[in-house]
Amino acid sequence: MITQNLDYNDGDTLLEAYVAYQETKTQKPLILVAHDWSGRREFACKAAERIASMGYIGFALDMYGKGIFGADGDTELNSSLMNPFASDRSKLRQRIRSALVAGRNIPQVDASKVAAMGYCFGGMCVLELARSGADVQGVVSIHGIFSPGDVPNEEIKAKVLCLHGHDDPMVPPEQVLAFEKEMNEAAVDWQVHAYGQTMHAFTNPAANNPDFGTVYNAVADKRTYQSLANFLEEIFEPSD
Repeated sequence: MITQNLDYNDGDTLLEAYVAYQETKTQKPLILVAHDWSGRREFACKAAERIASMGYIGFALDMYGKGIFGADGDTELNSSLMNPFASDRSKLRQRIRSALVAGRNIPQVDASKVAAMGYCFGGMCVLELARSGADVQGVVSIHGIFSPGDVPNEEIKAKVLCLHGHDDPMVPPEQVLAFEKEMNEAAVDWQVHAYGQTMHAFTNPAANNPDFGTVYNAVADKRTYQSLANFLEEIFEPSD
């Protein structure tokens, strides 16, 4: 497996992605990986490597800026990094679309085959990428935040898969229903898989804070990556 850091820009902001892929003589689909609220740290980089092991090119994008990271358990710091984007969806959309441009420019990438996935805050990011009308085949929110901002949606071209813990205190059932209504009204090809007895951050083995609502769930974790594999295979299936 080949891994490398890749600098790119959103305007004057320098960003740093982590790219992973298996050595290839042919171009492969690109999967953007959007990090949680703590930044493009080891969890997101390992996810990009996992994507590479599935035969795609994993691109762990950077929402905050090169060298800017949060920390496990530091709610105040992580919130200070995330909130400027959560409260300004135009800024969020521009930032993640800069990653889309940078990823498509990688020589090993088939620029016609792109998807995006994201964890927690990253789930919000990839849903906003879809809402921005980006020309991508699919987006996957993994224990992501569903609530939209106040920016109007463009035509959503992507298929949408949300992998959600039913007991996630950050995404209550009424928010799930509102999201489903939003997707239906936009005529989107969407899926929501809700896992019972499952809280937020369920794919992160380091998550173990029931009071905060973040708890790892091994069964839901396994189901998530099986659903992800099936979804990616479906959206990149060659057309006749």
